Amino acid sequence: QVQLVESGGGLVQAGGSLRLSCAASGRTLSDYIVGWFRQAPGKEREFVAAISRNGGSTRYADSVKGRFTISRDNAKNTGYLHMNSLKPEDTASYSCAGGLGFLVGSARSQYTYWGQGTQVTVSS
Repeated sequence: QVQLVESGGGLVQAGGSLRLSCAASGRTLSDYIVGWFRQAPGKEREFVAAISRNGGSTRYADSVKGRFTISRDNAKNTGYLHMNSLKPEDTASYSCAGGLGFLVGSARSQYTYWGQGTQVTVSS
């Protein structure tokens, strides 16, 4: 099975940018679709973005469309979430997840393997 570790979170001012990374080990990341989810305090985990195994297909939540970009580098066994124009409401713990299916979906049930998460805090 694959192990996923996120990095790149931190404190940023509104309007700033961050790039999150999702490093895979144990198996090759190209065997998985990759999704990013986030959870703010007191709220349910929500879908952010997902990308197909070869990177040719992506999907975004409406709340991040046009500001966030998901990508992957299978040669480096790493997925990325590029976040621009950050807003205070983007503050959350961000987790990457891997799924063995082929559909680039937003449902948590499509993803079997999860990282521990990295905190993103956006100040106003």
